[in-house]
Amino acid sequence: MARKKLKTSSKPAALPFEQPIEDVRNRLKELESLAGKTAHDLTEEIAFYQERLTTLTQEVYGGLTAWNRVQVARHPNRPLTTDFIQYLFTDFVELHGDGLYGDDPAMVTGFATLEGRRLLLVAQRKGRDVKERLRCHFGSSHPEGYRKALSKMRLAERLQLPIVCLINTPGAYPGVGAEERGQARAIAENIHEMFGIQVPIVVVVIGEGGSGGALGIAIGDRVGMMENAWYSVISPEGCASILWHSADGKEEAAEALKLTANPMHDLGLVDQVIPEPVGGAHAHPKEAMRAVADQIDLWLTELEKLPLDALLEARYQKFRTIASAGSLVTSP
Repeated sequence: MARKKLKTSSKPAALPFEQPIEDVRNRLKELESLAGKTAHDLTEEIAFYQERLTTLTQEVYGGLTAWNRVQVARHPNRPLTTDFIQYLFTDFVELHGDGLYGDDPAMVTGFATLEGRRLLLVAQRKGRDVKERLRCHFGSSHPEGYRKALSKMRLAERLQLPIVCLINTPGAYPGVGAEERGQARAIAENIHEMFGIQVPIVVVVIGEGGSGGALGIAIGDRVGMMENAWYSVISPEGCASILWHSADGKEEAAEALKLTANPMHDLGLVDQVIPEPVGGAHAHPKEAMRAVADQIDLWLTELEKLPLDALLEARYQKFRTIASAGSLVTSP
């Protein structure tokens, strides 16, 4: 496994609700720095703030609202697809182009190795800095991105390689050009065709799972979701803007949409909530990514034992009966 240094944003990392945690962390850093410059014994003070930092982080993250989790999913230091590739996957060989129009940098596809297993990775790429984000359309794919994904999935099928899809997008690119090139059709074809791909497919929502932009690579035998990710037909801001003509109701909309991991699991839209370290994946990225890798490895081991007919039938039935255990979104 590669052990590379993870890139993070140079911008302030604390979210608004994390400010009390940040204040304690800064005080702890001051004391630790001072301890090396003074003859005074600061052991007790340092121990106090270390314990306080742990307790406060647990308290804050134990009471997150739906909107708080959306904020965590968008944190600038949250591990992105590029981090997963650098840290978890080895022998990555990127595959480009849709064979029709061009290459979409917002959708990355390629062969990779995870835990000794060769597979095809299909993932949405947001970009870390401004230049990279602009190049990747902030993770919003054009139709050529979805066509590229399906083309490479068919290649994996021919090579009998399992497929892993990592979702992290605010939604498909909404521009006129994308619509003219068949955005809706490309997404619909992916959804339809993925039901028939004759190799195991594992899907994990690692950050944002916005609408059809996410669904275009989300048909899998197992669907997981990181604890502080979100998955919904629309963003909280978009929902609030439609209902109340203002994004000010985004917190209420986030609650009503049931877009966080536990409600998604309760409704049967995801099979497993993948826990994040206390403090979020942005605070402990390697631990968070390791948990995702372990879950993917477990699922692929299970799925590879299934006969093909049983695999495809279970995939169909999984989505045919989705959300049957409970009601869907209630009106806000």
